[in-house]
Amino acid sequence: MAGLSSSPRTRHARRLFAGIAPEYDLMAELLSFGQNRRWRRFLVSRLPVDGTGRVLDVATGTAGVAIEIARRTGARVVGVDQSPEMLRGARAAAEAAGIDSSLALVLGQGERLPFPDGAFDAVTFTYLLRYVDDPAATLRELARTVRVGGTLANLEFLVPPNPAWRAAWVLYTRVGLPVGGRLASREWWSTGRFLGPSISEFYRRYPLAEQGRWWRDAGISPVRHRPMSLGGGVVIWGTRSAGPPDA
Repeated sequence: MAGLSSSPRTRHARRLFAGIAPEYDLMAELLSFGQNRRWRRFLVSRLPVDGTGRVLDVATGTAGVAIEIARRTGARVVGVDQSPEMLRGARAAAEAAGIDSSLALVLGQGERLPFPDGAFDAVTFTYLLRYVDDPAATLRELARTVRVGGTLANLEFLVPPNPAWRAAWVLYTRVGLPVGGRLASREWWSTGRFLGPSISEFYRRYPLAEQGRWWRDAGISPVRHRPMSLGGGVVIWGTRSAGPPDA
């Protein structure tokens, strides 16, 4: 696709989300037992912006976080995603929510954002770093677009640290998710099979402590995090305290 990088990992992500876009919002709530929406609300609550603010939402998908930002804060929001199919869902969702005039949607990638340094008062991203080739470099690129004093915030799945909850999580992600997804479509079955191993592998390679170093190296300090739903998800956020990382 012209204008977008096309490594095997990013091509896989585009195929994955193209297939599940039509049912994404419904299935995300069903398969997370309604927790996805609660996590998004907490993420947005970390943003100290108001109606004069400008917020970038990367990997916006069907604009769930972007719509929540616009509703709660009144800020102007730009949503970026590399999937045309997900952006079509985002446009429909924004129109249904009555906030389409407050939300601009852009086809693009978090690895190469078409915005100048410090262009936004806050930047959010959701379920992104598992789908990029270089998570630390992508985080630096996201931080680049936040003004000094602005906020960077992320929502991602997490592997529960408690052994009992982790065992239940493994059973659900290896069995429950594929079975639940198969009831919807072949594409959701493939997504259900992929998701659990993808999350486990990401945290095996990049524990939270290492991810915290990425944030600090990108000029974000202090960095805070809050595990959600017994460790099934995590929200990470912090303040841009320095200029561009390559300054």
